[in-house]
Amino acid sequence: MKTSDFDYNLPIERIAQKPMRPRDHSRLMVLDRKSGNIDHKTFFEIESLLNAGDLLIINNSKVFRARLKTNDEREVFLLRPEGSYWHALLKPGKTFHIGDIVHFSEKNASATPIAHAKIVSKHADGTASIDFEMDPNRVIELTEHIGEIPTPPYVESITDNSDYQTVYAKDTGSVAAPTAGFHFTPELIEKIKTKGVQFAEVTLHVGLGTFRPMRSETIEEHEMHEEWINVPDETQNKIKETKAHGGRVIAVGTTTVRALESNTQNGFTRIFITPGYTFKVIDGLITNFHLPKSTLLVLVSAFAGRDNIMNAYTQAIENEYRFYSFGDAMFIG
Repeated sequence: MKTSDFDYNLPIERIAQKPMRPRDHSRLMVLDRKSGNIDHKTFFEIESLLNAGDLLIINNSKVFRARLKTNDEREVFLLRPEGSYWHALLKPGKTFHIGDIVHFSEKNASATPIAHAKIVSKHADGTASIDFEMDPNRVIELTEHIGEIPTPPYVESITDNSDYQTVYAKDTGSVAAPTAGFHFTPELIEKIKTKGVQFAEVTLHVGLGTFRPMRSETIEEHEMHEEWINVPDETQNKIKETKAHGGRVIAVGTTTVRALESNTQNGFTRIFITPGYTFKVIDGLITNFHLPKSTLLVLVSAFAGRDNIMNAYTQAIENEYRFYSFGDAMFIG
């Protein structure tokens, strides 16, 4: 299929710049993927769309302060550990050379370096391997002192870093948030549980594979990057029990879908879900409105049908829904 089949025109004013407060007061489009029918609700009403015996699965990954400024004002954007090195984006890439040593200082402090890293190699896809000469967990601890939360380029700024985390985030490792979870509050989660709906967790640490746009002419030519996932035994067991008793398995976010539909329970995945894919696990999906020509838009089109999704997006624009990370939500059932 052509990548242009997943393009649409979004007015810039439809891109949400701030999170909804309270979180669960965002709008909710309800799409029936069989009939194509659309309804409009508020997110806290999602409880009425869930049944006792259903299972909601969330991605518990937590965003870390992956954007680092060097002492000479260049940028190192950490993606994930790879052995004893880190996979990273360097900006401006041409100014970094193999063998260079870059230095980092604490934010808003003197220029006295507290850490350094060596550029080990540069790759054809624009990424690089760098060496901090310390354990990856220590590097993540270090980013709390020298890094910034890497909010999306279409968001001008955020005043509270907690806005770019789900309320249930706990497993540190993502460079972008699993944003479908933004709409949940602790109170809404408890209300849903009281109805007899269960929750389970997976981990997918969001990296390049999720937010890098497709640049190829066809979606078949696009190459997904690796992202690390973990689907615990407890979650696997809850899925089996839910299916056995006739309940629905509903994924919160496309990252959760990728974790559940991958062929591995623990490790790296490159899964790219495209139209024609047969879903093995999920029966429903809670998601946000995604960027044009993105792999996420392709994934939701595979689940609900491209025509249904493109029609839903047209209606969302006409009805002034808010788009992207801080935007409104869609429930596909």
